[in-house]
Amino acid sequence: MLAKIISCSVIGIEGHPVEVEVDVTKGLPTFATVGLPDSSVRESKDRVKAAIKNCHYDFPVRRITVNLAPAELKKEGAGFDLPIAVGILQASGAFKTAREGQYCMVGELSLDGTVKKVKGILPILVSAELHKLKGVVLPSENFMEARLASSEIEIIPVTRLQQAVEFLAGGDIEVNASAVMQEVDEDEQWHTVDFSDVRGQQTAKRGLEIAAAGAHNVLLVGQPGGGKTMLARRLVTILPQMNRQELIETAKIYSVSAKCSDLSLVRRQRPFRAPHHTISDAGLIGGGSVVQPGEVSLAHNGVLFLDEFAEFKRQVLEGLRQPLEDGTVTISRATMALSFPANFMLVAAMNPCLFIAVLPLFDEDEVFVFVGGVFWGGEGEKKGR
Repeated sequence: MLAKIISCSVIGIEGHPVEVEVDVTKGLPTFATVGLPDSSVRESKDRVKAAIKNCHYDFPVRRITVNLAPAELKKEGAGFDLPIAVGILQASGAFKTAREGQYCMVGELSLDGTVKKVKGILPILVSAELHKLKGVVLPSENFMEARLASSEIEIIPVTRLQQAVEFLAGGDIEVNASAVMQEVDEDEQWHTVDFSDVRGQQTAKRGLEIAAAGAHNVLLVGQPGGGKTMLARRLVTILPQMNRQELIETAKIYSVSAKCSDLSLVRRQRPFRAPHHTISDAGLIGGGSVVQPGEVSLAHNGVLFLDEFAEFKRQVLEGLRQPLEDGTVTISRATMALSFPANFMLVAAMNPCLFIAVLPLFDEDEVFVFVGGVFWGGEGEKKGR
């Protein structure tokens, strides 16, 4: 008997629909997964078998073939556990579906049948809405993250394999909002620091206000302990709140990076990233054996702060050229090329050096600011280029 469950694979920050086909036939008891799965997907057979048995269902002692279509698309992650388990139960006759082809399903299964959270929920929801699906069955732990997506699509949070089976069989799931999410006051101020905390530093504050108004990149120059880091960390608090489109763009990046537990995104606070100067080029720009967005993408629609700017490796700083010019990062591999958005404000800080020492009127107690190539010093007036 054949069963088909719709799921989704995330590549980069985009979701791609995947049809999970499960065939249960007579023959030697085997479990084969085809369709270009990675190791985490191939290992799902052990998790799925234990979860089905521990949920008091009968695991079919037959030949089981799982096909993930389209076959040319690489499948990664443990999010296919839930659709594979439900597909096996449907194909073996454990239940009859009343909602076939209407809902996307993702989730990792523990051995006792608990549905665990997965990465990339927001791209999955956007893809499901784009392909006119009615809703997405997902882990309860991902419910708050899913609330950031459009309200046009139905969100069905589940905590156990039995709930997913009952829902596809035609039952309804009551969502206990207090159990799966926290209420968020959108108007409440969630910044732990604020630009108004700064006393003095009129020159630097004026320069940062101009930079914030025009989204200019900034270089802060001053003696150690002069307040450069303090000012940079508070810059994000005078930036406007993200609109809906910016919020979704930024949250999708954090979603695929498993960083959406940071509730500042839900509260529409722009991201602030401050990597250490020993960071690698892959850590800053993105990449790795499993391609992940770097700090420039995590700072999308926010601020990227590079303290001790002169201490960063040359090749790391050279990698900033493309994102600063284009607002995107393209990472090419032998089999694919992925693009991540990277539209951010660059704020760099450094101590005075020989080049800076030739500037007139340099006060060791004050931070000087370069905004868009213009030097602000003294009493806050422009001093030149």
